[in-house]
Amino acid sequence: MNKKVLYILATIFIIGGILAYNYYQKIFGKAITKEYVLFVNKTDSLLDVKKEIESYSKSPETFLWVAAKKNFSQPKVGRYVLKEGMSNNDLVNMLRSGRQTPLKISFNNQDTLEKFAGRIAEQIEADSISLISSFTEKEFLSKNNFTEKSVLQIFIPNTYEVYWTISPEKFRTKMLVAYKRFWNDSREKKAKELGLTKNEVITLASIVQKETAQNSERPTVAGLYLNRLEKNWPLQADPTIIYAIKQLKGQDYVVKRVLTVDLEINSPYNTYKNIGLPPALISMPDVSAIDAVLNAEDHDYFYMCVNVDKLGYHAFAKSLAQHNRNAEKYHKWLNKKGVNR
Repeated sequence: MNKKVLYILATIFIIGGILAYNYYQKIFGKAITKEYVLFVNKTDSLLDVKKEIESYSKSPETFLWVAAKKNFSQPKVGRYVLKEGMSNNDLVNMLRSGRQTPLKISFNNQDTLEKFAGRIAEQIEADSISLISSFTEKEFLSKNNFTEKSVLQIFIPNTYEVYWTISPEKFRTKMLVAYKRFWNDSREKKAKELGLTKNEVITLASIVQKETAQNSERPTVAGLYLNRLEKNWPLQADPTIIYAIKQLKGQDYVVKRVLTVDLEINSPYNTYKNIGLPPALISMPDVSAIDAVLNAEDHDYFYMCVNVDKLGYHAFAKSLAQHNRNAEKYHKWLNKKGVNR
């Protein structure tokens, strides 16, 4: 009789142990088989999450079981990094609390606010339309002394850490804070010594950015334009003409060669007809272009054109006669290549 009782008790103990172990494994056991980035949108339910993790979970059904046991029914929107070995309990708690993992977003030089918004919308939840609306909000522009054209300057190309669900307004604020931090005492002092405002430095930097892709050449180009500004000469910067052309014909219009007729375009961005800097930047300059202006090379150059003997660089000149010889060489090269527009 005692043996039978012991046998029954042992059986109950073993069965109970197995049930407890299985129960524990469902909740606290390793469920996620490999690291995975899970995106939860506003319309997603737990069933959508379960379908999404099917290839990365030992038993997706147990995820729903654990969620039900914890009275959890609606995951919070976000970007979540699921780690290998994570339990269903960890996963449910993460989705319940909205404990996202931030991501690093980056952007390079963008010609327009629309292109920039599109680049950012590829990396966060917000769409480009809501981003543009935030960037061009009248109250924001007025408060910070920007226009719909000049606001592009607050976005300094770099890498930033944000949450995928960051709102357009919070993203805008983050960029403005980074912009103000960029303009430290040293940079502000250099701008003042040049007799330029921050807006003017950025505008000139955007022209330098478009004029040359060579970082080593940018201080020389910046110095040339500063020489022209000091003499009250027109900048005669081809990138501003191209900008004006695209304002008329669209951003996808390709301009490989600036023609004489283009120099008559009636635009405040035509630096052949107008003295001084254009009203706002013509593209998003990067840090090297901005610092090239602030640390411009001191020289006597007033002219430049493409150096056909060293493509990608410029031939600089102190006199118009020397420049005309360089320009003639360049135009012959263009004609030989058949570049008409």
